Amino acid sequence: MLNSRFLAFVVAAAATVVWTVGAVPVRAQNKGSVALTGQVSSQEDGPMEGVLVTAKKTGSTIATTVVSDVRGRYRFPASRLEPGQYAIRIKAVGYELEGPPAAPATPTIVPVKAPSVNVDVAGQKTTTFDIKLRKANRNEVASQLSNSEWLMSFPGTDAQKVSIQRCTHCHTYEPIVRSKHPVAEFMQVIDRMNKHTPESFPLLIQPHTQGGRIGGGEETPEQRERAQRNEQQTAEYLATLNLSSGPDWPYAFNIARRPTGKATQVIVTEYDLPRPINQPHDVVVDSKGMVWWASFGESVLGKMDPKTGKVTEYPVPVLKPGYVVGTLALELDKDDNLWLAMTFQGAISKFDQKTEKFQVFNLPPELNGDYREITFVAPQHSSVDGKVWINDSGSYTQLRLDIASGKWETFETSPMPHPNTYQMASDSQNNGIFTVFGREDIGKIDAKTGKVTFYKTPTLRSGPRRGQMDSQDNFWFVENRTNKIGVLDFKTGRFKEWTSPNPQFWPYDLAPAKNGEVWAVTEYSDTVMRFNPKTSQWIEYFLPRETNQRRAFVEETTTPGTLWVGNTHKAGIVKVEPLEGSD
Repeated sequence: MLNSRFLAFVVAAAATVVWTVGAVPVRAQNKGSVALTGQVSSQEDGPMEGVLVTAKKTGSTIATTVVSDVRGRYRFPASRLEPGQYAIRIKAVGYELEGPPAAPATPTIVPVKAPSVNVDVAGQKTTTFDIKLRKANRNEVASQLSNSEWLMSFPGTDAQKVSIQRCTHCHTYEPIVRSKHPVAEFMQVIDRMNKHTPESFPLLIQPHTQGGRIGGGEETPEQRERAQRNEQQTAEYLATLNLSSGPDWPYAFNIARRPTGKATQVIVTEYDLPRPINQPHDVVVDSKGMVWWASFGESVLGKMDPKTGKVTEYPVPVLKPGYVVGTLALELDKDDNLWLAMTFQGAISKFDQKTEKFQVFNLPPELNGDYREITFVAPQHSSVDGKVWINDSGSYTQLRLDIASGKWETFETSPMPHPNTYQMASDSQNNGIFTVFGREDIGKIDAKTGKVTFYKTPTLRSGPRRGQMDSQDNFWFVENRTNKIGVLDFKTGRFKEWTSPNPQFWPYDLAPAKNGEVWAVTEYSDTVMRFNPKTSQWIEYFLPRETNQRRAFVEETTTPGTLWVGNTHKAGIVKVEPLEGSD
């Protein structure tokens, strides 16, 4: 019954009708540097700042978004919109385009899709189109909320909210809150979800094919009893958040403020990938400006030309048929070779752009157990000694591969069992740097001696997740469980930490830029953060739709830098370009 209900939900979501109208009459004037402009307003608020306006040309895979300023004006540069017909949509939580509602006002299990309106953009003149908004009904608002806004809206303790945070790794909170599951059914849902890998999402399901993670072992009776108790408490909490006890959600919606000031000075470009099951987990840009992505739930390496949106896919070798497929980390070495961590396939691979061929490095037989999960590879400084660092999240060990000889080394880096080590990086001397997501530690492995040193973050149970080195060999990282970012200076052993101004941001990864700024991304808020450590200034840029983000990459060809990130659940790649420098 539960599977059929889930299928019905997906089908209903896909069948939701989008309200559109024909091309709208607009005013045209002599064309300068602006292709399309106008004012965004509503009857309640007049001119509205911070409204995201998105234009997507008919038949195109590229959508461009700008944000209205303090006078409610939006402007699309002429260089971004060629002549043609565009579908225009907006994002301003609590508002929709003026016109008939897209859905009933009362909550339903069917999600609501945002309406759009078509506008013809002239070739030689600036097109002017004023946008009128209306208040959205409660059912529409529910489809606009980010995961962060749901968390801010949910009643309950911090511990209860933490217990459901990992749900967003595979989907948003919206399917949960629109469901009518009582506690008993939620117990079945949780059991089913636990049998699938993190590579899964509603459009691409991958059940676990391996045994227990640590050494292939099974849970002890005590561990299973504790897990069942936690699952019962989670199910009881989830049943207070959905529609199981009445026709409406029993809590008010807590909506984030729209962007203002510098946060409106940005252009966001979204690129659709060819297939809806594409999951761009990691996105990087090579020295020629080509964008590369690794599919989380498929054996696919992709390349995209950002000028045209053209995508080329390269099949990644499958080494263990019947096992979970997909890749996690994607990294460039100094020669623009692409290195991939092949997760449950128990290997890493190098893709040579010149030959367009993969070189695969399997774990040796004595290490290649069912429970191995190669999540990260660090080839950035492999030219120092011909070696690359690897993290195995299946055994919580760090490995090193000699590229020429194919010899593998294993480093026992944990002073206690089950440390949940995660990110693997390297400094300029090719020492290994890793995070301990299960605790609050950053580890360093001396490349010459193999000595392991741990550095404990000032905040306990901070959960360091992903991070990257800067040009000074400082390690920047996110504290995923305490909503902070941090940096470790290995020369002094000292940390600095900063708390995100968004209380439900929960950063997943960050990228330090050459100008000293840091960019952070998240699975929760449908925003990205730009942080200046010198001034402690944060700028939060809003994204035009739900965006599940994993890896941050800063392209340094512009000032102050351009952020690239994959939208893992929406088969898209996102580019964020600030229109001003930092103070």
